[in-house]
Amino acid sequence: MNFLRIIRILSTFARLRLDRNIPNEARKGAVATLLWILKLFPEPQTSGPESARLALEQLGPIFIKFGQILSTRKDLFSDEMSQELQKLQDQVPAFDGGTAVKIIESEIRCPIPSLFTSFDSVPLASASLAQVHAATMTIGPVEKEVVVKVIRPGIQKIIERDIKLMYFCAKLLEKFWPDARRLHPSAIVKDYESVILGELDLKLEANNSRRLRDNWSASGKLFVPEVYETCSTSRIMVMERIYGVTATDLPSLRDKNVDLKKLAHLGVEIFFSQVFEDNFFHADMHPGNVFVDVTDPDNPTYIALDCAIMGSLTENDKDYLARNLLAFFHRDYDEVARLHVKSGWVPFDTDINEFSEVIRRVCDPFFQKPIKDISFGRVLLELFDTARRYNMEVQPQLVLLQKTLINIEGMGRQIYPDLDLWETAAPFMERWMKDRIGVAGLIKRISEKAPRWLDQLPEIPDLAYDAMVEILDIAAQNRAQIATLTEVKQALQEQTRRAKYQRLGGLALIGAILSLVAPTTGYAADIDPIVPGSVLGMLGIYWMYIHS
Repeated sequence: MNFLRIIRILSTFARLRLDRNIPNEARKGAVATLLWILKLFPEPQTSGPESARLALEQLGPIFIKFGQILSTRKDLFSDEMSQELQKLQDQVPAFDGGTAVKIIESEIRCPIPSLFTSFDSVPLASASLAQVHAATMTIGPVEKEVVVKVIRPGIQKIIERDIKLMYFCAKLLEKFWPDARRLHPSAIVKDYESVILGELDLKLEANNSRRLRDNWSASGKLFVPEVYETCSTSRIMVMERIYGVTATDLPSLRDKNVDLKKLAHLGVEIFFSQVFEDNFFHADMHPGNVFVDVTDPDNPTYIALDCAIMGSLTENDKDYLARNLLAFFHRDYDEVARLHVKSGWVPFDTDINEFSEVIRRVCDPFFQKPIKDISFGRVLLELFDTARRYNMEVQPQLVLLQKTLINIEGMGRQIYPDLDLWETAAPFMERWMKDRIGVAGLIKRISEKAPRWLDQLPEIPDLAYDAMVEILDIAAQNRAQIATLTEVKQALQEQTRRAKYQRLGGLALIGAILSLVAPTTGYAADIDPIVPGSVLGMLGIYWMYIHS
């Protein structure tokens, strides 16, 4: 099955002539030969960028997801390519509305009119894994506008097939490309498998939406639509309908006189707050999932949709990232290098001074420049080269955060190209670290843990007693082990002493034999060989017997 899928991918590449999108500087060596072969295929009437978008659509949801991420990287692609890839956000070909109706009715176990006062079988939007339909329903005394999200039929089998292909490719990379082993491609595929299969469970998305809504309901900065969980299942989800402007619809935002600078800064603030304060961040923030409420253009707010992919970090990960970011903001590259070594991301024998100088050369171009003047693609390539040289290992648990950072950076570039990311993020990180390691932070953490400590307080005497018993047992075991080791040491010493005397006895016996058989000529002829031979023989037998 994997090989059939590979054949389909290659045939799609050739049929749509995606080689037209490869830049000239990459047309070298074996690549040039392959591209020359592809020219034998007829060139379709669609342009190169449109063909790329069509190929991703035809190859399925995993490729569409990849295209959604690439759509935010206008620094890497032409305007035409970016516009085509943006169509993957919410213009993926829909499946039949009648099929959607059947799925909904099978999930709610009643006809559509029994739950909804109106239902539009033509979808509002269609994405890689699901599509949404407009409807109205009576909730209490009020009739509300809602949308119904429906998972595509048969999509799980397609995803599982492509995941197997990704595992196959990952194992090939690990086997034939030494650098790939430290990147842990199989672990990354496993994490991605967990994420994308989680997207197929709309009950999970409903729970995530409720939690994110609770976190931000009083903020006035981020709005999350309410999900009606009693009407939702694993295959359908009913939520309130929202009206807003997509975050990258700049003409509409400008027509509404939205403060784009404030909007861009707010996006950075929301992201860092989700990661470091809530430890629950939206990890699929491509433009199709982020809308803007423009009712107050001077104070725009965000609307978050599609909470299927959410991320969180361990306390150690958060602390490590925060300290690294602050060190970057202050250009303390020695501290960055030390943190990398301390965390185990690079080997402990790494030369910190040399490593910090390499990081300086890579990261210094970031500072005092707006996003539009920074090529993140080039920086990533340089960082990859640094990773290869210093055996830096990719941390699979941070891949989701890295993906989110790419999306945030891409949207920030589109909304407000002059955004100074460091100016916005540095004060936030400094406040967070101060609250975390200062007196206020200490008091806060103690107050958070106090209820649990109080709950465990009655158990402390028993735990202390058990611990003392275990310590005494360990001490007794240590004494027994020491005594045993002492006996073993004495036995080895005695064995060594016996072996030495046995060797001496053996030498004496050999000397006795030689003295008896040796020729008696010259000076030795005046000595009777029986006397020394007997003495040596008796000494040899005595040493060997006594020390046996």
